[in-house]
Amino acid sequence: MDVAYVNPFISATVKTFEMMMKCDVKPGAPTVKKDASFSFDISGVIGLSGDALGAIALSFPKDVALKAVSAMIGSECTEIDYEVTDGIGEITNIIAGNAKIGLSKFNLSISLPNIIIGKDHTIQSLSDIPALLVPFASTIGNFSMEVALKTP
Repeated sequence: MDVAYVNPFISATVKTFEMMMKCDVKPGAPTVKKDASFSFDISGVIGLSGDALGAIALSFPKDVALKAVSAMIGSECTEIDYEVTDGIGEITNIIAGNAKIGLSKFNLSISLPNIIIGKDHTIQSLSDIPALLVPFASTIGNFSMEVALKTP
Protein backbone atom coordinates (compact mmCIF):
# COMPACT_ATOMS: atom_id res chain seq x y z
CA MET A 1 0.00 0.00 0.00
CA ASP A 2 1.34 3.40 -0.99
CA VAL A 3 1.69 5.73 2.05
CA ALA A 4 0.62 8.62 -0.19
CA TYR A 5 -2.89 7.21 0.31
CA VAL A 6 -2.56 6.85 4.12
CA ASN A 7 -0.86 10.08 5.22
CA PRO A 8 -3.79 12.35 4.22
CA PHE A 9 -6.07 10.34 6.53
CA ILE A 10 -3.62 10.66 9.42
CA SER A 11 -3.27 14.43 8.89
CA ALA A 12 -7.01 14.88 8.51
CA THR A 13 -7.67 12.98 11.74
CA VAL A 14 -5.26 15.16 13.73
CA LYS A 15 -6.66 18.38 12.23
CA THR A 16 -10.29 17.35 12.69
CA PHE A 17 -9.82 16.48 16.37
CA GLU A 18 -7.88 19.68 17.02
CA MET A 19 -10.46 21.90 15.29
CA MET A 20 -13.75 20.16 16.11
CA MET A 21 -13.04 18.79 19.58
CA LYS A 22 -10.21 21.09 20.74
CA CYS A 23 -8.31 17.92 21.49
CA ASP A 24 -4.61 17.15 21.10
CA VAL A 25 -4.07 13.99 19.06
CA LYS A 26 -0.83 12.16 18.34
CA PRO A 27 -0.68 9.34 15.80
CA GLY A 28 1.37 6.29 16.69
CA ALA A 29 3.42 4.21 14.31
CA PRO A 30 1.30 2.47 11.66
CA THR A 31 1.51 -1.31 11.75
CA VAL A 32 0.30 -3.93 9.33
CA LYS A 33 -2.78 -5.52 10.82
CA LYS A 34 -2.26 -9.25 10.98
CA ASP A 35 -5.45 -10.21 12.83
CA ALA A 36 -8.63 -8.77 14.29
CA SER A 37 -7.17 -8.50 17.81
CA PHE A 38 -8.28 -4.92 18.40
CA SER A 39 -11.90 -4.53 19.41
CA PHE A 40 -14.08 -1.48 19.92
CA ASP A 41 -17.57 -0.29 20.82
CA ILE A 42 -18.32 1.99 17.87
CA SER A 43 -16.72 2.47 14.45
CA GLY A 44 -17.32 4.77 11.50
CA VAL A 45 -16.43 3.14 8.17
CA ILE A 46 -16.08 4.84 4.79
CA GLY A 47 -15.50 2.99 1.53
CA LEU A 48 -13.18 4.17 -1.21
CA SER A 49 -13.34 3.36 -4.90
CA GLY A 50 -11.52 4.50 -8.02
CA ASP A 51 -7.71 4.41 -8.19
CA ALA A 52 -7.74 2.69 -4.78
CA LEU A 53 -10.27 0.21 -3.44
CA GLY A 54 -11.00 -0.40 0.21
CA ALA A 55 -12.10 1.39 3.33
CA ILE A 56 -11.02 3.44 6.30
CA ALA A 57 -12.47 2.90 9.74
CA LEU A 58 -12.25 5.06 12.84
CA SER A 59 -12.84 2.90 15.90
CA PHE A 60 -13.47 4.02 19.45
CA PRO A 61 -14.03 2.59 22.90
CA LYS A 62 -17.38 3.78 24.27
CA ASP A 63 -15.92 6.37 26.67
CA VAL A 64 -13.78 7.98 23.97
CA ALA A 65 -16.68 8.11 21.50
CA LEU A 66 -18.87 9.79 24.12
CA LYS A 67 -16.16 12.35 24.95
CA ALA A 68 -15.45 13.07 21.26
CA VAL A 69 -19.08 13.67 20.34
CA SER A 70 -19.73 15.61 23.55
CA ALA A 71 -16.81 17.92 22.74
CA MET A 72 -17.98 18.32 19.15
CA ILE A 73 -21.59 19.23 19.97
CA GLY A 74 -20.91 21.07 23.25
CA SER A 75 -23.32 18.92 25.25
CA GLU A 76 -22.61 15.88 27.42
CA CYS A 77 -23.42 12.50 25.90
CA THR A 78 -23.80 9.62 28.34
CA GLU A 79 -24.86 6.70 26.15
CA ILE A 80 -24.41 5.52 22.60
CA ASP A 81 -27.65 6.68 21.03
CA TYR A 82 -28.72 8.24 17.75
CA GLU A 83 -26.91 11.51 18.55
CA VAL A 84 -23.62 9.72 19.22
CA THR A 85 -23.86 7.45 16.18
CA ASP A 86 -24.66 10.49 14.04
CA GLY A 87 -21.69 12.32 15.60
CA ILE A 88 -19.25 9.46 14.91
CA GLY A 89 -20.55 9.36 11.34
CA GLU A 90 -20.01 13.10 11.00
CA ILE A 91 -16.47 12.91 12.43
CA THR A 92 -15.63 10.07 10.02
CA ASN A 93 -17.15 11.96 7.10
CA ILE A 94 -15.22 15.16 7.92
CA ILE A 95 -11.95 13.23 8.15
CA ALA A 96 -12.60 11.46 4.84
CA GLY A 97 -13.57 14.74 3.16
CA ASN A 98 -10.44 16.48 4.41
CA ALA A 99 -8.27 13.51 3.41
CA LYS A 100 -9.78 13.58 -0.08
CA ILE A 101 -8.27 17.06 -0.53
CA GLY A 102 -4.83 15.52 0.08
CA LEU A 103 -5.71 12.74 -2.34
CA SER A 104 -6.90 15.02 -5.14
CA LYS A 105 -4.23 13.73 -7.54
CA PHE A 106 -5.89 10.32 -7.36
CA ASN A 107 -9.24 9.45 -8.89
CA LEU A 108 -11.21 8.46 -5.75
CA SER A 109 -14.81 8.37 -4.68
CA ILE A 110 -15.70 8.29 -1.00
CA SER A 111 -18.91 6.70 0.28
CA LEU A 112 -21.14 7.93 3.05
CA PRO A 113 -20.16 6.58 6.48
CA ASN A 114 -21.56 3.39 7.94
CA ILE A 115 -21.60 3.01 11.71
CA ILE A 116 -20.93 -0.26 13.47
CA ILE A 117 -22.03 -0.52 17.10
CA GLY A 118 -21.41 -3.43 19.41
CA LYS A 119 -19.20 -4.22 22.34
CA ASP A 120 -15.88 -5.73 21.28
CA HIS A 121 -16.65 -5.73 17.56
CA THR A 122 -13.77 -6.07 15.15
CA ILE A 123 -13.20 -4.69 11.67
CA GLN A 124 -12.11 -7.37 9.23
CA SER A 125 -10.76 -6.35 5.84
CA LEU A 126 -10.82 -8.54 2.78
CA SER A 127 -7.96 -11.01 2.66
CA ASP A 128 -6.44 -9.57 -0.52
CA ILE A 129 -6.38 -5.98 0.78
CA PRO A 130 -3.58 -5.04 3.21
CA ALA A 131 -4.70 -3.15 6.29
CA LEU A 132 -2.68 -0.65 8.30
CA LEU A 133 -3.64 0.11 11.87
CA VAL A 134 -2.80 3.62 13.08
CA PRO A 135 -3.22 4.10 16.84
CA PHE A 136 -3.99 7.58 18.13
CA ALA A 137 -3.39 8.90 21.63
CA SER A 138 -5.46 11.92 22.58
CA THR A 139 -6.39 14.01 25.56
CA ILE A 140 -9.82 12.32 25.57
CA GLY A 141 -8.48 8.77 25.19
CA ASN A 142 -7.05 6.37 22.66
CA PHE A 143 -8.69 5.29 19.42
CA SER A 144 -7.52 3.87 16.12
CA MET A 145 -7.84 4.22 12.41
CA GLU A 146 -7.64 1.29 10.07
CA VAL A 147 -6.79 1.89 6.43
CA ALA A 148 -7.35 -1.06 4.12
CA LEU A 149 -6.62 -0.12 0.53
CA LYS A 150 -5.67 -1.92 -2.60
CA THR A 151 -3.60 0.60 -4.55
CA PRO A 152 -2.19 0.38 -8.09
